[in-house]
Amino acid sequence: MNNDNSMEKDYHISFFKPTTKLAQFNKKLIITLFSVWAISIFGFQILLKIVEKPTPEKAYTNFEKVWENVKQNKASISEKQIFVQSALSVLGKVTLASKDRVFLDDAINQTIKKLIPNEDAKAFNQKMKNFKDVSFGDNNYLQLKTDLGNTIATYIDVTSYSLAATLAPLELKEAQGKATDNQQVERIMAKYLIHNQSFLTDFTFLGFPFHYFYTTVFLLILFVGLCLYYCIVTDRKMLELGIEE
Repeated sequence: MNNDNSMEKDYHISFFKPTTKLAQFNKKLIITLFSVWAISIFGFQILLKIVEKPTPEKAYTNFEKVWENVKQNKASISEKQIFVQSALSVLGKVTLASKDRVFLDDAINQTIKKLIPNEDAKAFNQKMKNFKDVSFGDNNYLQLKTDLGNTIATYIDVTSYSLAATLAPLELKEAQGKATDNQQVERIMAKYLIHNQSFLTDFTFLGFPFHYFYTTVFLLILFVGLCLYYCIVTDRKMLELGIEE
């Protein structure tokens, strides 16, 4: 009698070898829903890779126009200014790696020096020295930074209140004074100013880029929906088979 009871209460279940109708149904349902989930996530990422197209920012287009002359020391004043402006647009990105910043700092340091008229060089170097000698939080730090930024703004042809004028003193302060590494500059500019775009990233939905909405909102809703669908369908199947909890 005890042996019969132990056989009736054998609850061992194998997902891969289901023996009951409910277990077989449950296996097919899980595989189907998992497939929907996997295709929705990884299929979309694959589609993004297939249709993407490298698209440069305006700053990179400007950089390309002047870089050869800058690299060969044949650039005009306006071409040097464009290069510095383009480089500063990258230096203003929060995603810029510190190891990449070093190369751009040295590059704009060398180029800005070439933009300073000989008669202004002594005064500029003194301003630069004064700013390097102070630390953030010192009483005259802000004044020295602003004064240096205004001076640099006239040399690189930007307004004194622009982001470039604000960043330039900080970047020159961190420059190590090394020669421009052309290969590194080309790599860094392309890395941060060329982005993969497509109709999936350009199209907006409910005010968001579609790829952003799809990955952050739709996939979350889909996951909850699949869980809800699994519960509903499983309950219906149990009722159909006459199974009660």
